[in-house]
Amino acid sequence: RAMLKWFVLAAAAGHVQSFSPAMLGGASMMLTSTRSVSTWSKSAGIRALSSSRSIRGSRAALSALGMQQQQDMRAELRGEDSGAFELSAQSISSWAKFVGVFTVVMGALWVLWIDPQTGFGDDYVRLLSSICSDNSSATMLLLLAIFGVAHSGLASLRSKAEVAINGLLEQEGVGERVWRVLFGVVSLPLALSCIVFFINHRYDGVQLWDVKSSDAVHAMCWVVNFVSFWFLYPSTFNLLEIAAVDKPKFHMWETGIMRITRHPQMVGQLMWCVAHTLWVGNSFMLATSFGLMVHHLFGCWHGDQRLASKYGEAFEAVKSRTSVLPFAAIADGRQVLPDDYYKEFLRAPYIAITVGTVAAYFAHPLMQGYSYLLKW
Repeated sequence: RAMLKWFVLAAAAGHVQSFSPAMLGGASMMLTSTRSVSTWSKSAGIRALSSSRSIRGSRAALSALGMQQQQDMRAELRGEDSGAFELSAQSISSWAKFVGVFTVVMGALWVLWIDPQTGFGDDYVRLLSSICSDNSSATMLLLLAIFGVAHSGLASLRSKAEVAINGLLEQEGVGERVWRVLFGVVSLPLALSCIVFFINHRYDGVQLWDVKSSDAVHAMCWVVNFVSFWFLYPSTFNLLEIAAVDKPKFHMWETGIMRITRHPQMVGQLMWCVAHTLWVGNSFMLATSFGLMVHHLFGCWHGDQRLASKYGEAFEAVKSRTSVLPFAAIADGRQVLPDDYYKEFLRAPYIAITVGTVAAYFAHPLMQGYSYLLKW
């Protein structure tokens, strides 16, 4: 046993390169030195055990360091948790008010803008179309430009206007709601005009390519378009604030989709434009995508400016660990994703978006039919 132990340990230590019968000749000598060999083997075993424990200790330290880094990142969050929804925190009365506000707004939109007998929507579209000499691509660009100026312009005036209204009425919190209502009253009809005009004229212009016969292209466009709606800006989820039932706030989000890109609305719009432009394949679609992306790219700069103005150093901290280009901050190590990152998407708003996007796809014939009836 002593000889065998010596051979194994010596081989492990690199002292024995091969085994030969001559080694067996030294069995008696090895038996006489059993104690010394046993002592040496114990020492080697202790050193091996110590090395193993050192390796395990290093791995444990690295694991603990990684966990500590993730905990530090969570502790350092300066923005809000996007997409958070707690059923226990919801108020039935607030949602009842939301339904009431939504009903009133949609009714007013129908009477004042949509209905051909009483609304101004058709007059508005005809006016812009005549300015553009009935060129549908130019009219689409003009519609988007007017919407963009109104939408971004009102957003840029928001902070000062809210303070001014609160001071005028000498009551805090009213300015935020009044400005939200004004923002909606202006933005909704302009956005609706863009959508209806796009649906009615999407096949205008020069056909540049046609891939509609390819099932593979259709599937790819469908998936890209579907995923694009997961890139909605998190403020879109706050329906009670949008309807001014809750006091509207200018949020700075940091979790969920914001970890992938700081401007998800722009990325989602780009995905939508790529999918639809590839599928429709004409000059009108190219013009529409160009107008949409100019507005959203401006929104990236404008949004950062507004956040920097309101949140200062806190926004700079968020900006330093996020990126405009999707996944860039993750790739270069500035953004460390938590182990349970997927849970930031397993929330009610994203479930609602998933269901709503699928429903909207199957509702396309209805959307197209009602748009055709307006003749915008």
